[in-house]
Amino acid sequence: MSDLQYQLDLVKAMNKKISESERMYRLIVEQASLSFIYYSYEKDQYLSMGSFKKVFGFDIEDRSDVERFFGCFESNKESRVREVFFSENFSTKEEAVDTMDSVGKRWFRIICTKIYDNGKLTDKVVKIIDISRDMSRSEELLYMAYYDSLTGIYNRNYFITLLDGFIADAKEKGDKVALITIDIDDFKKVNDGLGMIIGDEFLQQFGSYLKELQDDRVLVSHVSNDIFALGIYNPYGDYESSHFIDTIRTRLKEPFKMHSGQEVNVSVSFSVAEFPDAGQAAQELVGCGDIAMFKAKTLGNNQVLYFDSKMLEDFMSNVNLENKLSDAVVNHKFEVYFQPQYHANSQTLRGFEALIRWKDDEKGFISPSEFIPIAEKNGSIIPIGNYVLDKAVRQYSEWREKYNFDFTMSINISAVQYKREDFVDNVMAVIKKYDVDPKNIELEITESILIDDFELVTKKLKILRDFGIKISLDDFGTGYSSLSYLMKFPIDTLKIDKTFVDSVLHDNSTRIILDSILNMSHDMGFESIAEGVESENQYNYLNDKGCNVIQGFLLGKPLPAAEIIEILETNAKANA
Repeated sequence: MSDLQYQLDLVKAMNKKISESERMYRLIVEQASLSFIYYSYEKDQYLSMGSFKKVFGFDIEDRSDVERFFGCFESNKESRVREVFFSENFSTKEEAVDTMDSVGKRWFRIICTKIYDNGKLTDKVVKIIDISRDMSRSEELLYMAYYDSLTGIYNRNYFITLLDGFIADAKEKGDKVALITIDIDDFKKVNDGLGMIIGDEFLQQFGSYLKELQDDRVLVSHVSNDIFALGIYNPYGDYESSHFIDTIRTRLKEPFKMHSGQEVNVSVSFSVAEFPDAGQAAQELVGCGDIAMFKAKTLGNNQVLYFDSKMLEDFMSNVNLENKLSDAVVNHKFEVYFQPQYHANSQTLRGFEALIRWKDDEKGFISPSEFIPIAEKNGSIIPIGNYVLDKAVRQYSEWREKYNFDFTMSINISAVQYKREDFVDNVMAVIKKYDVDPKNIELEITESILIDDFELVTKKLKILRDFGIKISLDDFGTGYSSLSYLMKFPIDTLKIDKTFVDSVLHDNSTRIILDSILNMSHDMGFESIAEGVESENQYNYLNDKGCNVIQGFLLGKPLPAAEIIEILETNAKANA
């Protein structure tokens, strides 16, 4: 049969059927770009229409061609295609099946529509739709829903779903489930030092390594940028948490080699939380693992910490304290106390250190050592620090005018405050606001401020010193003490930490260090202050060794402004 004759015959057949069934006509014409197989029960006749021949390479003319059509699809779906094709279920007018072709390159949706006339099945139209593009997109979306795009291992959401499955099985069987959280230490330094491309490649390699640990009892996930996780079902024997931690640590002894030739060495910290002790659901395990990791990070790098109930109690206590702190900031529940400082050789008043105090309605006085770290973490140290600065400078102005006495007002400055771009301008603005002499204001900073950016810190302090403000290095000797700081750093005062004062009388090593600090301070022209002096013997020792200023309960504890009046009046009388 010639192609022309075939087309003429096909048109005749289609026209004949259209006259027999207008509904079939609408169905085919409206979707003419698709492939169709038409079957007439009355004529027992098959026809292929639309783009069928273009897609499959042959026409449907009889039952043998239909069998050939079935062979075009994957073998495990062939019977379902056949079932849909031949179904004559009276109550169902349309049935469908999705299947790939036999070579696995294209997806098709096969829909069989049955046409009835007065309850009698008269015609059948099988529509074949190429859904490869939709399926490709669907598979992509499915992948995105389950897997991390960077590392190819489970993402956080799907990991939690699977971990909940582990927990459900464990509840039923009386087993345990462990969650190991893995936090790459100082990963920011990898990104900053080697670049984010190298950082991403490392994460990919580390994720691939962890994936090798995965099996039917171990889940592996990339939780976030520098955090991974393992979920372990029934963590005993070779599946104990400690076994996986040791395995990973062993691998990390060797560097990861990048395609560029660069090598990346890292350490990681681990936290472990277990069902049922740490929670009854995956999210609870994750939360407890985060709590343990947070505590691990406070201890330094390369840590392993197992969650326990005490951690949860401490965490909840901190949350409660943080909520109270927020309320205290909003409702101005802080007060500034002042602790006197005295010249050691004469016991005359040098000045005061301004100290923040917070009295909670329920807990009473809360130590700054408890709430200052939280305030620095959540940013509330900024309004707190600004309050102390303003209150202390204003109080100095009032006392200076009333008692005509030039003393020093020392004010502690947090590293968080200091890093703000407007810090220097704010300090100067407050001093100008209350019209005080900058030389009588002393800012106390800790050595931790110097670590992040020594040059920027030094630049800011030089501006403040040029303005006339004195700079005191607080807690010297307890942190990152370096003599190079003292050579380059624009400071006026070294403040010796209380820990040295506490043990100087009975510990020879402390005496050697303390004596060296005092001698060095004197030789470099710094004023020295010893804080935490509580006994006459401590005072006598420090005075004999040339310490310039004494601060501590022996000579005066921190007091509210109203109670400082007596000290100032006594001092005024002595100098009259």
